[in-house]
This record gives sequence, C-alpha cells and structure tokens, in this order.
Amino acid sequence: MAAKRDYYEVLGVTRNASEDEIKKAFRRLARQYHPDVNKEKGAEARFKEINEAYEVLGDAQKRAAYDRFGHAATQGMGAGAGNPFEGFGFGSVNDIFEQLFNTATASSRRTGSMRGQDLRYELTISFEEAVRGCQKEIEIPRWETCATCRGSGSQPGASTSICPNCKGTGEIRRVQQSIFGQFVNVMVCDRCRGEGHIITTPCERCHGQGRVRNVRRVTVNIPAGVDDGINVRVTGEGEAPPRGGTPGNLYVALTVKPHEYFKRQGNDITYELPISFAEAALGAEVEAPTLDGKEKLKIPAGTQSGRVFRIKGQGVPVIHSTARGDELVIVKVVTPQSLTPRQKELLREFAEIERQQNERGQANLFDKIKDAFLSD
Repeated sequence: MAAKRDYYEVLGVTRNASEDEIKKAFRRLARQYHPDVNKEKGAEARFKEINEAYEVLGDAQKRAAYDRFGHAATQGMGAGAGNPFEGFGFGSVNDIFEQLFNTATASSRRTGSMRGQDLRYELTISFEEAVRGCQKEIEIPRWETCATCRGSGSQPGASTSICPNCKGTGEIRRVQQSIFGQFVNVMVCDRCRGEGHIITTPCERCHGQGRVRNVRRVTVNIPAGVDDGINVRVTGEGEAPPRGGTPGNLYVALTVKPHEYFKRQGNDITYELPISFAEAALGAEVEAPTLDGKEKLKIPAGTQSGRVFRIKGQGVPVIHSTARGDELVIVKVVTPQSLTPRQKELLREFAEIERQQNERGQANLFDKIKDAFLSD
C-alpha cells in the first residue's frame, strides 16, 4: 500500500500556514479536482486526498495532533468518513457547492427581471446633419408588451393554475449524491419557466406570449458632432421580453454621406480654396465658404499653393460640449488654361523681366564665386 503524502503537501501550503490560507487552498483545489467538473483520470482520487487533508488541517485540535505525531494521529479521527464539512465552519452542503462553483438557485434567477433584446437600425444622414445635429423619425418592427394582458399572457379576468411540476415554486429540486455527500441541484421549472403558475386561458391578442409584433415610429435625437460609424442609443426602445420585464435598447448606427466640398478631419473641416496666380502673387482679400456662411480671408502677397489658413470655430462641434473645431482652408493656385491676346502679351513681358533678373542674379553669383577663388 502506498504511503500517504504529507497533508500540507497535498494542499500546497507550508506548515505555518494560517487557517485562512488552508481554507483558501482547499477551496481552490476542490474546484479544480471535483469529479463533476474534472473528468480526467485520477481526479476523483486526488479530490478524496484533498478532502482528507483538509478534514485534518482544517480542525485546530486534529492539526495539532497531526503536527506532533503525523499520520499516526489520524487513526480514529474518521478522516474521509461521514460529512467532510462538519465542524469546519461551513453551512449546508448546498452552500458549499454554491461557494465553490458559483451556482445560483432557480429562485434567484426567477426573481430577476427579464430584459428584452437590443435592436440595431442603420441610418444615413447628410454631412450638415452630422455637424449640426438633427431629429429623425424611423419605423422599427419589434416585439412590444401586449396592451390587453399587460405582458402576463393571460386573458384579463382569467385565473391561472399552480404548476403541477414545481408546485408553484418555479423550481425543480433534484437530490444527488457526490463526494461531498448529498446535495440539492436546483433548476428552473421547464414547464412554467420559473413563474410557478400556468396560464389556463391565454390572452386572445398575444396568444399567451405576453407580447405582440408591431411597427413603431421612434424619434431619434442625433447630437451635433456625430461621425460615420457612431451608434446612438435610444434607451428602452428595443424589444419587450416575453411575460413582462424591461425592454431592450435601440442602437442607431450612423452613416454620414460625404460633402461635395468639405472634408472632416477629427473636429476640423478642410476646404480647398482656388485662387488665381495674381491673387497669390499680389495678395488679395477673398471669401471662403463655411457651413455657416461666408468668411473673409486675407491672402498675403507671395502666398504659395498648399498654404493653410485657419478659421476659428467653424469646424465640427465636440459631442455634448460647447467646444468646436476649426475650418482649415487650403489655397490652391490655379493656372489659367485660356488667355486673351492681351494677357499673353503681359505674361510674355513678365517672363522677359524674370529672365533678365535671373541672368543678372546668375552673373552676380558667378562673380562672387570667381572672387572667392581669386582671393585664395
């Protein structure tokens, strides 16, 4: 016969471990090796070993004797016999099982309010509506609480009968034997679905379901500053659950149509403003369109194509805030494609002046380089 392992080794604790550390180690190992959870070969034997070790180390007097005399002190202690949790500060066997495996009783599930399913609706809005915010009315097909029976499923005035399966408790209890001993498994009654009663006269409108299919018009408030892909939640406008409870929510998934001229960049708006060569070279005061109208913009002389000008506060509002982004105006110098004879003449004159300036500049540069060599 194989020698017994040290009980401290079995639980994976040191000899000076506290009572709380021993209890925690036992609970952790019991979860891991319980035969109802662990189907591996040897799990049941391991669980028995863990149980036997805790039966001794979990009791102060038995532990003291074991520390002095080892396994010889366990003879007559009844290790592994009877109720293994007796005298160790536990409640009923069912309490232990719920503590170890987090099982909830059927009554706790039954008393919890049911919640209906959430719904999703895809909505396309314009660029301006996304920036400014808007209200939209949409039609939603959904399950709604029956107005006739108010979700009970029973015809008004009709009585209900006690469920013969669960005797009105809404629970089915089955006694099972385990390594722990005897424990009770509690489940929701499948006949009455945990309600404890059965409808004898179903509602004529909903046929006992407690809800009906309907198409409802819902107003959706879309806040200013939303963007493509954002979901707007409308609380309580989802589907009603069977037999009463809390309706789910409606989630409106937004798609924002692109604008013809403006583009969004975070909370800023970008706009490409075409200007003429003369305006860029000489400077000018131009008008730039915004979502709120036109804004005057001063273009300095010598402005290059691609330069960005910022118009404060003409961008996208920050959702649920008074802050707002800016409009970024990107100037693009436009090259004329058709010129009058007079324009061509002036441009040739301009080009000749530029050529002469460049020649003088190059000559001056050559003289400077020559002087630099001669000075050496």
